[in-house]
Amino acid sequence: MSVEQNIYEKLNAALFPAHLEVINESDNHHVPPNSESHFKVIVVSEQFEGKRLIARHRSVNELLSHELQNGVHALSMHTFTPGEWQAEMDVPVSPKCRG
Repeated sequence: MSVEQNIYEKLNAALFPAHLEVINESDNHHVPPNSESHFKVIVVSEQFEGKRLIARHRSVNELLSHELQNGVHALSMHTFTPGEWQAEMDVPVSPKCRG
């Protein structure tokens, strides 16, 4: 199973998201072709209700600790409650690597 699939499965199983996207952005960086080192996740979950942004990010970091210790170099997180997602539904485009 790919790293992208592992990330998706772990977040889906633990957070029961209303919306989940796992985007491999490695091709925006100076890494070998087909790398799985840079990801963006968009997670909409009722489990984020009443949690500050830092707590949401800590939850995702804990769930993906193995991946972050084994090859995932960067993880961009966009975490929303269902109400926030309905109001926002907009995630910034990631910039190209400057390195």
